[in-house]
Amino acid sequence: MEYLTLNFPLTAPVDQHWYWQGFPVCYHQGGTQGVPVVLIHGFGASRGHWRKNLPVLAADYRVYAVDLLGFGGSAKPQPGPREPGVRVSYDFGTWGEQVLAFCQEVIGEPAYLVGNSIGAIVALQAAVSGSAWVRGVVLLNPSLRQLHESKRARLPWYRRWSTALFQQVLGFRPVGGLFFARLARPQVVRRILNTCYGRSEAVTEELVELLLAPARDPGAVDVFLSFVRYSGGPVAEQLLPQLRCPAWMIWGEQDPWEPVVMGRVLAEVPTVKEFVALAGVGHCPHDEAPELVNPLLRRWLGEAT
Repeated sequence: MEYLTLNFPLTAPVDQHWYWQGFPVCYHQGGTQGVPVVLIHGFGASRGHWRKNLPVLAADYRVYAVDLLGFGGSAKPQPGPREPGVRVSYDFGTWGEQVLAFCQEVIGEPAYLVGNSIGAIVALQAAVSGSAWVRGVVLLNPSLRQLHESKRARLPWYRRWSTALFQQVLGFRPVGGLFFARLARPQVVRRILNTCYGRSEAVTEELVELLLAPARDPGAVDVFLSFVRYSGGPVAEQLLPQLRCPAWMIWGEQDPWEPVVMGRVLAEVPTVKEFVALAGVGHCPHDEAPELVNPLLRRWLGEAT
């Protein structure tokens, strides 16, 4: 496959805000023409994780990089039964609703959804729940949720036991808070990135700070603890067959968390139009290898429209 390198200036876009369920949601926007595209980040990331993609796609499309509730510049309310302006449940149902409402209230028409990691599951959830508002989905190393409650029986007994114990321990706020504090340090974040990124040169100080800055916000620790204890909800293999729109899939082959062999199995679902594996690339292809990912996105969106 021949790849095209596009040299667009990566200038920082202006933060914009929209209110949903009484909570401010932060997003970046680029482009004034073409069909709309919504970029959905993964766990612990934010709108800035698409900084190498949004300016390129904005040449032909109206592009929006949205912070899910609990992440980036969006509100981080206390977790719990949803109460507008007070609490929110951090799960795929909530985030899927948020994305659909964004398409309806901000964009005003159906959009393509592009998601990485848990953002890919959010995209799938939105497409299944509100098919009239989603034109298609692009999934980049979607989270396989291998600790999901429906999959634990496949794990060795000691992993089943240790996972449940770990989640229970994190439910004790002082312990969970200490665990989060130890994670939210530059050297730890850098080490995690070097583990999950196939290209070490993509792990920059800018990226480390991009991920750390929202972790300093009030409420960030409770968002983290709420989601790491969440083992229910949908998984990709349940959602993909329910799609009423096309799907495309990009998979970094060096991802240690989401094995590409399992991605190839998902690609056999008839709703997936094309699957591309990227050698030497890890969990976040859009950030590690934008010169490979951006042309694929432009081609697929162009063919679909």
